[in-house]
Amino acid sequence: MRIGVPTEIKVHEYRVGLIPSSVQELVHHGHQVTVQSGAGLGIGLTDDDYSAAGATIAASADEVFAQADMIVKVKEPLAEERARLRPGQILFTYLHLAPDAPQTHDLIASGAVCIAYETVTAANGSLPLLTPMSEVAGRLAPQVGAHALEKAQGGRGILLGGVPGVPAAEVVVLGGGVSGTHATTIAVGMGANVTVVDRSADALKRLAGQFGTSISTVFSTRSAIETLVARADLLIGTVLIPGAAAPKLVTREMVKTMKPGSVIVDVAIDQGGCVETSRATTHADPTYVVDDVVHYCVANMPGAVARTSTFALNNVTLPFTLALANKGWMQALADDAHLRNGLNVCEGKITCAPVAEAHGLEYVSAESVLGL
Repeated sequence: MRIGVPTEIKVHEYRVGLIPSSVQELVHHGHQVTVQSGAGLGIGLTDDDYSAAGATIAASADEVFAQADMIVKVKEPLAEERARLRPGQILFTYLHLAPDAPQTHDLIASGAVCIAYETVTAANGSLPLLTPMSEVAGRLAPQVGAHALEKAQGGRGILLGGVPGVPAAEVVVLGGGVSGTHATTIAVGMGANVTVVDRSADALKRLAGQFGTSISTVFSTRSAIETLVARADLLIGTVLIPGAAAPKLVTREMVKTMKPGSVIVDVAIDQGGCVETSRATTHADPTYVVDDVVHYCVANMPGAVARTSTFALNNVTLPFTLALANKGWMQALADDAHLRNGLNVCEGKITCAPVAEAHGLEYVSAESVLGL
């Protein structure tokens, strides 16, 4: 199979779909890999590194898309990239379609086979291709939140961990999943007073067992969220419903009750955000203020640590990339129900139920498309 790796063009996005060692594996299995010139420079990977691994270097994205049977990316394709897709071409990347109607309609019109990292599943119910980026984003959240709390950044002027004689900041984490757990790890390590909210009793037990008395755990109700949001110096939203738009757990009215200069970091912004006042931002202009509350809503948070993120992502995507290349998409999806769950759009049809529901479109099962 011919595999193409274009340079990411989202603002301040330096990750790359394949690293040289992944290219070498694909070439070893008899596939051809074309990498756009400079695709890896942002994380210290040169064209020579890719050439040494067996890749062909292309001068432009047009050349990459035109030659490839499968495009391997990191972030969702922007409009100019979507225009390059063709019927039957495989797109393997993060998509986050539920909050993004323009992208959804463009992918339907393209006729491409679009497989989303974030909805591929595992036998234990986890999302293995989303997990490493959730880990990264979770660990970044207290870090960027602490920075935003500094007075010069518009925050309250609070040190997250406090100092002797001065209380630490109150950090509230909404969601005790992968991102929430990693956010809690870092916030506790920075010395903050941390409260984690979740609607799963099992998740709360797990967190209590992991962190002991270092944190407080609260079962999620509207009343509990209202109380905790008003108390928070830093609110970290990490709520996820696989494939679907994130639920708006924090209303505009709740935001109004927060202390002036407090900070919201909405890690769920890729799926639309879990705070009503959230809107996607970029690393170039990461924050804005609503009702005196600083909002950090960067839609590609892991891009801030692009090298770490790229290597972590390739560790989990490579086996699936190899399966698609070795078998072709129809056989690979037929053989693996978990990879099949990643199919979001296929030759003009929506094959992910939460995406279809979010946009009021007809849903066709992946099994139906494959004739299973």
